[in-house]
Amino acid sequence: MNLSLPYQAKKTLQLSLPIIFGELAQMALHLIDTAMVGALGYKYLASAALVIAVMNIPFVIGIGITMSVSQLVSMAHGQRDGQKVSHYFYNGFWLCAAAALVISLSLVLGKNILLHLGQDPEVARMAVPFLELMSWSIIPMLLFMALKQFTDGLEKTRTAMIISLIALPLNIFLNWLLIFGNLGFPRLELVGAGWGTLITRSLMFVALGIVVLTHPVFCRYMAVRRNQWQLRWQTMKELLHIGIPSALQVGLESGAFAISGILIGTINATSQAAHQIALSCASFTFMISMGLAQGSSIRVSNAHGARNRPLILAIGRSTLITGLLYGTICAICFILFRHPLARLFNEDDATVRQLAAYLMFFAAIFQISDSTQAIGAGLLRGVKDVTVPTILIAIAYWVIGIPIGYWMAFGLKMGAAGIWTGFIIGLSCSSLFLSIRFLRRASRSL
Repeated sequence: MNLSLPYQAKKTLQLSLPIIFGELAQMALHLIDTAMVGALGYKYLASAALVIAVMNIPFVIGIGITMSVSQLVSMAHGQRDGQKVSHYFYNGFWLCAAAALVISLSLVLGKNILLHLGQDPEVARMAVPFLELMSWSIIPMLLFMALKQFTDGLEKTRTAMIISLIALPLNIFLNWLLIFGNLGFPRLELVGAGWGTLITRSLMFVALGIVVLTHPVFCRYMAVRRNQWQLRWQTMKELLHIGIPSALQVGLESGAFAISGILIGTINATSQAAHQIALSCASFTFMISMGLAQGSSIRVSNAHGARNRPLILAIGRSTLITGLLYGTICAICFILFRHPLARLFNEDDATVRQLAAYLMFFAAIFQISDSTQAIGAGLLRGVKDVTVPTILIAIAYWVIGIPIGYWMAFGLKMGAAGIWTGFIIGLSCSSLFLSIRFLRRASRSL
């Protein structure tokens, strides 16, 4: 067995690349929506940012729950137990379906909260119907993610990637029709972007569902459905043991960004729009880190199922080094191309562009820690260590990062820059906490 770090980094990249392209395609859908809505005006962009800030926390909690599917499927795959793989898939899918329904209905029923967050009244009014459509789109998206986690757990990562890439031009076309009212369609503006997302996500779920149920690669797991497709509370407990802490982890991080976005919105709509531009760029680069984290987590979980401790440590070290290198490259690119990136989202308002370019400096600084903290969390999930890391993440963001950011923004009158300084501090603490914990646990296990 080759345990050299370059070899293990290459193996992780080979598995992660389709996941990364799939994640980038999903993020590209969001960026395209943002850019096309931004063409309508900065208040439309601010409305979209407000909706994303409010729905992001419950949405990523749902994504966190889907992660339990890939972890347990990967572990069973490492044990070469196809019956257990099928059983985890079935129970995991219905767990994710229940979570999707609860999250979506909660957001739809609570949509009018947007009118009571101290935002610009016009921005909040435009955001309400957009939130409703985006909330309904969570159901097909989380169902798609449940199927994706199943295929990823089997290391068949190209399946969901292909569907995600095909969805990209479809979403652009639907936005072109519905946002701007082309080819005789009604001009729905922000609501049109919501319809485009809902239709695209629904088609993605249907397409991946057909592949999973009919493709020969997955037939062996479908063939045992009579014996294994039974809902069992003990299996649900296993899924929730990983899913709930994983959901809390991503929820705590995304929640910190969402709350910070709402705080920035209380400053003015210009700051909100600039913040959304910088955050969209940072979120795009983060998708590659997330793909690396998922790929390394699947490999570590597989090695954990096979009880191969030396391989676990080699995978972890090599992926953390890869994350460091990637974060450094992103930081340099953010600094060099901050003005063109800002102009990509808004050409009409110079004030928004200038502030967005300024916030890009802060986004550049936290690229390294953002990448390594995501990888550290993924590696720990792979060895089924989820409870303590959740506590560490909570401390990093909510005890350290957000309070410092709030104090700098409003106490020191730094505005949006103060909030982003809090991001840097919180992400750096999270990266150190998680990376050190994984390396210590993996080393002690040898």
